[in-house]
Amino acid sequence: MSLWKKALEKTRGLFTGAIKKIGLLRRKVDAETLEDLETALIRADVAPRLAAEVVGDLGKACRGTDASPSRVLVDLLAKSLGPQRPFAWEKPASTRCILMVGINGSGKTTTCAKLAWLAKQKGRKAILGAGDTFRAAGTEQLRLWADRLGVEVVSGRQGSDAAAVAYDALDAAIAREADYVIIDTAGRMHTKAHLMEELRKLTRALKKRLPDAPHEVWIVLDASIGQNAINQARVFHEAVPLTGIVMSKLDGSSKAGFIFSIQRELNVPILFMGLGEQAPDLSPFDPAEFCEALVGVEEDDAPEGAKS
Repeated sequence: MSLWKKALEKTRGLFTGAIKKIGLLRRKVDAETLEDLETALIRADVAPRLAAEVVGDLGKACRGTDASPSRVLVDLLAKSLGPQRPFAWEKPASTRCILMVGINGSGKTTTCAKLAWLAKQKGRKAILGAGDTFRAAGTEQLRLWADRLGVEVVSGRQGSDAAAVAYDALDAAIAREADYVIIDTAGRMHTKAHLMEELRKLTRALKKRLPDAPHEVWIVLDASIGQNAINQARVFHEAVPLTGIVMSKLDGSSKAGFIFSIQRELNVPILFMGLGEQAPDLSPFDPAEFCEALVGVEEDDAPEGAKS
């Protein structure tokens, strides 16, 4: 939990005052308190309509009861995230292909390496594909991470056809009996139609080697840009249907509240969150831990049986 609390410190700081006020008014959640909380949620980039819903439900749930408002708030926020599908790195019958997409600077290349490390910790063999052939630094960055983490990488020359590199990476993963191949791609602005078409070309190349590839398409979103990330994800989803979301740079964001909207908007699960710089800091998404860390639930607010 401490890692989640540390990562969410900036966002939590935006409405700590309102949460503390609720804590002090355990038996009385009045209109002023609810209004303060709604404002604080919106400042943290929770969508206004959702903030109003959560605050309205909180008022109803606490009226005439001894319920802890902060605990009720955690439960309501977690519920608003909808059902999540954890990715368990199961042993596949044959090589599975994960295609990583996103805009420039989202942290995609680093995330690819961290995912390969997570797979390795689960006893799975993962190979990286350096499909970002546009930036020489991108391929070199992936190689450095791969060397550090002890993971294989397949790459091409700078400026070479990214679709061909992706094909070669998948081909090599199948030949080496890897469980997963994780393919990095060049960062591309979601507003550039020709760049999105290149992404479709890359997926067609993968299907030539394995008809059902890619098996997963995950977008890496920079948590620090808040609601704008939803617009990015929507355009990518239209071009290459997404199956999962990875949030990066959560530890540097004061706008993590947008995460509550993205499930409703896209119906795509959040799978992992970047809570820091090191490989172990990419953590599977846990809605309950996320909401508890965001609200800052104290020990005496914890459910019975959870207190030490």
